[in-house]
Amino acid sequence: MKKLLVVLLSVIFVLSASAQKVHVVPHYYYPRTRVVVGYGFGGYYPYYPFTPYDYYYGSPYARPSKLEMKVQDIKSDYKDRIWSARHDTNLSKAERKKEIHRLKAERDDAIRDAERNYHNTY
Repeated sequence: MKKLLVVLLSVIFVLSASAQKVHVVPHYYYPRTRVVVGYGFGGYYPYYPFTPYDYYYGSPYARPSKLEMKVQDIKSDYKDRIWSARHDTNLSKAERKKEIHRLKAERDDAIRDAERNYHNTY
């Protein structure tokens, strides 16, 4: 009887162990490397300082113009002001909405003025 109990317990142990989730080592994908010989026109600085794509997309080495930097400064300044107005708990919801609307209108006017001044002086 004891032997039968031991055999039964060992069979239950083996079956319960085999019912567990099996952890399979993942198969790693190794891409095939291809060598392609090509020719063409274009490139970047060391070989071709100007490409036809630079006219449409801008050179990767180009600095922003003074106008772009000024507009970016105006936008970041007003972004901070709008964030502050949006999180001001001393104002009611309607007053906050009015303040945010006013700040956005001021931002648009400031950008328009900066563009107008830039084009009039240069």
